[in-house]
Amino acid sequence: MYRLFKNTTVLACLLLPLVAVTAQAQQSKRFDNYELHFSVVNTTFLDPEVAAQYGIVRGKRRGIVNIAVREHLEGKGDAEATTVPMALKGRSWDLIAEQPMDFIEINEDSAVYYIGEFKFINREWRWFELTFRPQGADRTYTHKFKHQLYIH
Repeated sequence: MYRLFKNTTVLACLLLPLVAVTAQAQQSKRFDNYELHFSVVNTTFLDPEVAAQYGIVRGKRRGIVNIAVREHLEGKGDAEATTVPMALKGRSWDLIAEQPMDFIEINEDSAVYYIGEFKFINREWRWFELTFRPQGADRTYTHKFKHQLYIH
């Protein structure tokens, strides 16, 4: 019984960092009635067929940023928030070079999101700056964030 408890405890300690990384994979920030959702992943995590379908090049030194904006309507709950199209510009940089980002718009059922590709060096911090204007918004928003990437 003690051995089973010990093995379960060791397994839980090993998996805990993975849960924390997954929880941080997608982040969000509120801008007025809009909520920007963003995540950064290595392209090697994408299924080859899915990557090919959207023209995304997979590689151990290639990443994507996934962007979506949800509009929260007055008097409606979070369940009623819907994704909206937007005008989007972005750039990414490290300590050496800057890369402008081109985004592709993906429409799936009622969801709209944007994918931008970039290259990176193992264990580097990359900074991202997004400038976006949701459809129907009366202003443009800017958001900056950083993400550390690893070759898997």
